[in-house]
Amino acid sequence: MLDLAFVRQNPSAVEEGLRRRGANPEEVLSSFREADGCRRSLTHELETALARRNELSKKIGPLMGAEKKGTITEEQKEELAALSLEVLKVKESIPDLEEKTRAADKALYDILATIPNLPHESVAVGGDESANVEVKSWGAKPEFDFTPKPHWELGEQLGILDLERASKITGARFALYWERGARLERALMNFMLDLHTGEHGYTEVLPPYMVNSESMYGTGQLPKFEADLFKVPHGERDLWLIPTAEVPVTNIFRDETLEAARLPISLTAFTPCFRSEAGSYGKDVRGIIRQHQFQKVEMVKFTRPEESYEQLEQLTANAEAILERLGLHYRRMLLCTGDMGFSSAKTYDLEVWLPGQGLYREISSCSNFESFQARRANIRYRPEGKKGTELVHTLNGSGLAIGRTWVAIVENYQQADGSVLIPEALRPYIGAERITPRKF
Repeated sequence: MLDLAFVRQNPSAVEEGLRRRGANPEEVLSSFREADGCRRSLTHELETALARRNELSKKIGPLMGAEKKGTITEEQKEELAALSLEVLKVKESIPDLEEKTRAADKALYDILATIPNLPHESVAVGGDESANVEVKSWGAKPEFDFTPKPHWELGEQLGILDLERASKITGARFALYWERGARLERALMNFMLDLHTGEHGYTEVLPPYMVNSESMYGTGQLPKFEADLFKVPHGERDLWLIPTAEVPVTNIFRDETLEAARLPISLTAFTPCFRSEAGSYGKDVRGIIRQHQFQKVEMVKFTRPEESYEQLEQLTANAEAILERLGLHYRRMLLCTGDMGFSSAKTYDLEVWLPGQGLYREISSCSNFESFQARRANIRYRPEGKKGTELVHTLNGSGLAIGRTWVAIVENYQQADGSVLIPEALRPYIGAERITPRKF
């Protein structure tokens, strides 16, 4: 969430940032201004009442003392009665004012929570993905002397991907893997975690796969994206299946203050991810590109503000290293303002080439949220040589989406005889050089 004082004191900067994102500043900020005005008015009224109560109490004190000693005059008695009546009325008004002020405060912060992060100055202005900028390309598209097939055909022919039975078990947008199809998923998980922990300096964690509403709020999924989530009612509260490991891993340090010497903190985690894919009806209905359940290795960083953009480059390079070790052609795209996520200040997408479909697909999204998530989750650090605390910057990125990496390997390494070569980096994890049709 944006800083309340910043929004108040820098209306032009906020309006320009929202305009760059393609939002209507007046539409977004009008309700904020109204709620802020109401909160200020009530706060002033409450503070005035509290001050008047204290002022009256100071005046009443000496008069009551005089009454107790028997030295009070008739004039003072009248004054004491009038003051006592007034202070009673003021005291009776305070609880109602406090309740109204709390409600106004909540209403203001509820509105503030719906305002997106402001884009970094280096982000190109644009309304949709057509304005994204390619900043890097690695490798070359593979050449085939036959027409390459999409992964859903190859998976079925090899007997390693079974969408029909998955649909029977659960429903659409779920997958069942067999034999080396399942082993390829597991190999990718281990390979990615080994590289991030062994060479890139990340600490592995295994978080819960369900989180509370506070955790979803902390990373920006709630309240705006509730329709995209799977809710699990649990007693008197709700739990949520995680849409990404970003949520539980970022919330590890919610409501904590970190020592500056610990930063940056780099964590990685493998988890299943659950998304309702609300609004994606009709998109990517074939294969396993868009699933309700998929596996992913995530990278999360907590950094000092002055280091966060350097850390974004490093985190993105760590994701790219996976693709390069697997020999997969990809491009790095800088997302424009209209294509970025709600919480992000700057995002790179890594898009891998899929020859069976003849297109690029996002396989990793690497973002710097600056202090946007940390403010919501109250994650702070204690700068060395300074008084007080400051908000950390949080970053995350897929390292990588395992299902989509599975797709990329199957499509890029397919052979004319229908088999699939296994990239050399994965062979020690699978114990084979090739995926051939499964014997039923």
